[in-house]
Amino acid sequence: DGELRVLSRTGDTADEFSGTVVGLGSLGILTRLWLDIEPAYSMRQHVYDDLFHDQVLEHLDEILASAYSVSLFTRWQPGPAGQGPVYQVWRKRRVSADADEDSAEPVFFGATAAPTARHPLPGMTADNCTEQLGRAGPWHERLPHFRLEFIPSRGEELQSEYLVPRRLARQAIAALAGIGDQLAPVLQVCELRSVAADEFWLSPSYRRDSLGLHFTWIPDAAAVLAVLVEVERRLAPSGARPHWAKLFGTEPAALRGLYDRYADFERLLALRDPQRKFGNEFIERYFQPP
Repeated sequence: DGELRVLSRTGDTADEFSGTVVGLGSLGILTRLWLDIEPAYSMRQHVYDDLFHDQVLEHLDEILASAYSVSLFTRWQPGPAGQGPVYQVWRKRRVSADADEDSAEPVFFGATAAPTARHPLPGMTADNCTEQLGRAGPWHERLPHFRLEFIPSRGEELQSEYLVPRRLARQAIAALAGIGDQLAPVLQVCELRSVAADEFWLSPSYRRDSLGLHFTWIPDAAAVLAVLVEVERRLAPSGARPHWAKLFGTEPAALRGLYDRYADFERLLALRDPQRKFGNEFIERYFQPP
């Protein structure tokens, strides 16, 4: 009805705030936002080639904790001599503003420092990617993988992402490594990255430190959805929560069991939009307010 509400993560509205941040567009129109900010900082990044699967499974926590931001890219295809998948590693570290160019460690858990700039997708030029090879620069020109003024990734693609608890990360990785042949025809690349726990009711990282498994698919929805059936079956024992805004097929009943505050969100939805003015086919499928 146009009523203006102010929510804060502290005080009397803290609980509703946590239920509203990931509201899927169903709780009203956001008109103003207050943000905590951090002073600008500098970063550098290095890329490494050919990190082998056994090293990932054995040293995953050390690898992910080795820099401010760490991403592993793979196509889940067997490496040389029948080894498991091979990964490309992107490590981004905070540095002082006046830092000079820095040489990478030549070897990182068996992976070798890339001598030239890399793109996460095989065969793509690195022109669209942010500066690598240890050249320091502002955080917003290093923390993203792609330059803001260029097309990210390939551009023509579909995406999915699933978040599993960090304690089950190895289990999920091993499950996906077993279906590389099914993924190959539709997968461009898969990125693995860690995500900190938060308190937002419908966040895929709600109250659990997570490993994100992000898939960049070819732009063929029918072919991708067919493969997602097996991906989700493999990840189900790890409690995978899908990214709400990307492609997934998880049924409403299964999703309900993955979120402790799912029913609370449905009650909040009924309270804030009783006439379902902000409803749509997606919201009606997944949420049934009392």
